[in-house]
Amino acid sequence: MQTPKTSFDNMIAQADADVTTYSVEEAQSRLQQKGVLLVDIRDIRELERDGRIVGARHVPRGMLEFWLYPDSPYYRDYLGEASEIILYCNRGWRSALAASQMKDLGLIVSHMDGGFSEWKEKNLPVEMFEK
Repeated sequence: MQTPKTSFDNMIAQADADVTTYSVEEAQSRLQQKGVLLVDIRDIRELERDGRIVGARHVPRGMLEFWLYPDSPYYRDYLGEASEIILYCNRGWRSALAASQMKDLGLIVSHMDGGFSEWKEKNLPVEMFEK
């Protein structure tokens, strides 16, 4: 097995520095603005077990690129209608990597540092996820 060229911490830090990163409080305040969409990229099992941020849309990380591109057969209109997309995961690691990937593809997305875990720690609104 090959050894990665960078450490885990450096990988996340590089992705984080590459994109707009909001604190939990900043993300919450941005949600008051028209056109801002909060997107939960966690695995469906995490949503079913822990819930999600009130009003967030679920887009599985593995489908993110497919759901964002208008010419994809999996495209979701609500993603194309958003003026700003803020990604989040459990701690902000996956969302940083995903936002960086989206930036490399020419899309404009940001992410929420601290993720769902920090949101819950601050007792901000959470709802149970229903399919």
